[in-house]
Amino acid sequence: MQLNLSASKLPLAPLLLIAPFFLWGTAMVAMKGVIPHTTPFFMAGVRLLPAGVLILIAAALSGRPQPSGWQAWLWIALFGIVDGTLFQGFLAEGLVRTSAGLGSVMIDSQPLAVALLSLWLFQERIGLWGWLGLGLGVTGISLIGLPDEWIFGLLGTGAEVTIGNWQNLFASGEWLMLLAALSMAVGTVLIRFVTRYTDPVTATGWHMIIGGLPLWGISSVTESQQWQNLVGSEWLALAYATVFGSAIAYGLFFYFASSGSLTSLSSLTFLTPIFALLFGHLLLSEVLSSLQWMGVFLTLISIYLINQRDNLAGKNQQPIMEETSITPKPLLTEASAKKLNPVTIQVRESEPETLP
Repeated sequence: MQLNLSASKLPLAPLLLIAPFFLWGTAMVAMKGVIPHTTPFFMAGVRLLPAGVLILIAAALSGRPQPSGWQAWLWIALFGIVDGTLFQGFLAEGLVRTSAGLGSVMIDSQPLAVALLSLWLFQERIGLWGWLGLGLGVTGISLIGLPDEWIFGLLGTGAEVTIGNWQNLFASGEWLMLLAALSMAVGTVLIRFVTRYTDPVTATGWHMIIGGLPLWGISSVTESQQWQNLVGSEWLALAYATVFGSAIAYGLFFYFASSGSLTSLSSLTFLTPIFALLFGHLLLSEVLSSLQWMGVFLTLISIYLINQRDNLAGKNQQPIMEETSITPKPLLTEASAKKLNPVTIQVRESEPETLP
């Protein structure tokens, strides 16, 4: 996997690669427990603004350069609006209307969009196994997001689909989560353009501040009682989502996204719903329907296929490559030995004859 090239520069690289997805999954559960006593946009702003300040402090202590030039700030501003304001806004509103585990699965559909965007913009190879994974992913997301009566109706069980279902569908948390996933996918691709002009870690910190300010502005106008009903344990949950689920998780993720395969990195998010579903079940007693579990299973398989597409395709090509690489080597060494040996002997023999 191309991720190893960038990850190998850091100690404990495998754990650091997994860390963002564990932190996102557990932060989703923490946010779900807090949302009944606060407001969505305020909570989204809390996840971004303080986390951005923490990242900038860490970047300054490590000596990373600050952005300079209008191009750097323009890309950071676009990055902040898409991956900060839109992503966190859709995520917070969607989390109100869906469960933490299900919401995490919907968010983790973003590798499908990242794969298509990376193919279009950076010509990253998808291949047969990758396309198969994308197809299974679309099927899995449909089973998760569409109402059960729709799916049974398509299967010929006689269930009716009414206009009201369409309206409820587009107002549901699942579709808001899909919009959040698309925003994050675009943000993941944007980091490649941002890092052409500035450091990825400092850019991540500034984009969280720029993206968080509109969320708090919207909250101040449209929401009330944002923090008055929060208790101590809920402030701790918000602190966890801010420090670990935002500052550390996004700092690591966008550091890895600045180099290597975007498709492979995004595919690692198949770990996030596993953590979210596990902790959602343990802490919040959440359950999914049979069709939704089937959709989760297909989605995880699809992301695995995308992640392993090069390894699966390489098994059929490996014997041919070995034959072509091994055969010419003896011929080259024999020919080179025959030509070089007489030359060295002639030089050494001719020198004592000409010196006297």
